Amino acid sequence: MSFRKCTTAEADLGMLYYISDTEGTGGRLKACAEDFVVNEISSLPEPAENGKYTIFKVTARNWETNRMVRLLSREMGISRERIGFAGTKDKRAVTTQLMSVDAPPSILDNVSLQDLTISDAYTARRKVQIGDLIGNEFVIRASGVAKPMDEVKEICESVTAEIKKRGGFPNYFGVQRFGVMRPITHKVGELIVRGDLEGAVRCYVTDPAGPVSLDEEAAKARKLFAETKDWAGMQKYLPDSMSFEKSIVAFLNDNPGHWAGAIAQLPTNLQMMFVHAYQSYLFNLMLSERIARDIPLNRPIVGDTVIPLDADGIPHHENPVVATEKNLDLVERQVKLKRAFVSLPLYGSLTVIPDGEMGDIERKILEKEKITAQDFIVPGLSHCSSEGSHREVMCPVKNLGYELEDGSYKVSFSLPKGNYATCLMREFMKSEMTDY
Repeated sequence: MSFRKCTTAEADLGMLYYISDTEGTGGRLKACAEDFVVNEISSLPEPAENGKYTIFKVTARNWETNRMVRLLSREMGISRERIGFAGTKDKRAVTTQLMSVDAPPSILDNVSLQDLTISDAYTARRKVQIGDLIGNEFVIRASGVAKPMDEVKEICESVTAEIKKRGGFPNYFGVQRFGVMRPITHKVGELIVRGDLEGAVRCYVTDPAGPVSLDEEAAKARKLFAETKDWAGMQKYLPDSMSFEKSIVAFLNDNPGHWAGAIAQLPTNLQMMFVHAYQSYLFNLMLSERIARDIPLNRPIVGDTVIPLDADGIPHHENPVVATEKNLDLVERQVKLKRAFVSLPLYGSLTVIPDGEMGDIERKILEKEKITAQDFIVPGLSHCSSEGSHREVMCPVKNLGYELEDGSYKVSFSLPKGNYATCLMREFMKSEMTDY
């Protein structure tokens, strides 16, 4: 099985290969928000007259989900914890997603935010939650393509055929998991897992970590603190765009040295995302090493954990099957029929390293990182602790197609939840990390 080696900064995030061996089209994503259109595919709560929760759709342009929830709660005059959503979305995009609030529909009348529209409101007896998300539909434009369009067509044809033939693409965690312009999320998570909460706070607030800075004020504030270690001084210079950092710095001014409390100023899901990002980095490394050893992604070997799918194509992680010499033929058949997928661990406190070649890969990566299962039990931030899980090594694609334009092209497709559209687009483009 031939895979092309990645030579961009994505390799620093463990994404070492492409499934398609063709050269890329080049170009960039998200020249404007309309270049990245996302529509959620969700399981809708059953309508109920006089239900406790109001369910509604939000169509937003250039809104990151955590910030959206924070400002929606402010407009409504309620705690952000009372707003439910099925999944987080990229900021630079036009997104449509499902949300809920435990209040009557009239509370939506209080909302007036630029580039954000609320529609299709109704009442239900339950809130919207992460489990409601089934997948996402995408229409994505790659612009600024310098190659002649006949070459672009050949590349798009080749990549599309390769992905359809193999049944998907390597299910890496994409650059958005770590931060495109400032890829530090996994670094903060690693420090939390190692018990260095002070280091985690300093990394999050001050580490520039990216090739360029789009926000000169933010870069100036980070540089100032790195040089002076002065929280009070930094607070004066923090721009409004760094609202989370401002919350942390204000807390530390009043509570010097209370590092766990400083991290707790962030939304709970963002705190958990740090550790999840480090688990994602480890997963990417393991997936790349599997590819490097020419172990199939779409066929199990002895020791693999295989995850069955439900009727909606959603993985059932509660019912994993370990491939053995005795059941290998049966498990292979289920994977071939796309009723199950080979997986790798999102390493945590309860993860058991398997026998066989994949166990050897996992052990070597964990030894190199100097990480153990116990490290994923985080004292002082218990919600950041993780028992671990599994993730499929291949991502299936539905309705994959493309359309050429002048100097650009659009790719349309659907992915199951938890998978990254940019990891499909990188197969077409093979551009620098900051172009996604």
